Amino acid sequence: MVTTNELLQKRCRHLEDGLTEADIGAYLKIVEGWTLTDGKIVKTFSFGNYYETMAFVNAIAYMIHAEDHHPELLVTYNRCTVKFDTHSVNGGRGGISENDFICAAKVDAIRQQAAA
Repeated sequence: MVTTNELLQKRCRHLEDGLTEADIGAYLKIVEGWTLTDGKIVKTFSFGNYYETMAFVNAIAYMIHAEDHHPELLVTYNRCTVKFDTHSVNGGRGGISENDFICAAKVDAIRQQAAA
């Protein structure tokens, strides 16, 4: 299994197959705080105010665009919930892929950098 640093070095790519339940469980141990909820990996980030929340959203938007892997975002005054899944895997039925975990690791890194 890969490490967080290895995920940060990877780029999203077109994938045909989603991950197995066992693989998803192993990846969830790598990206701290993310959970599998309703077929997506999900994490909520908290902030001091709306400006900080929006700064985070804008920072991850740049990365997400570069990776061409777009999450569902729920943005409120002092929170942002990020939800990743991959629509194109498993014959178009969707699922969780390594791309979701690559982006989750990069979202975490952006948050850690902003908090420093």
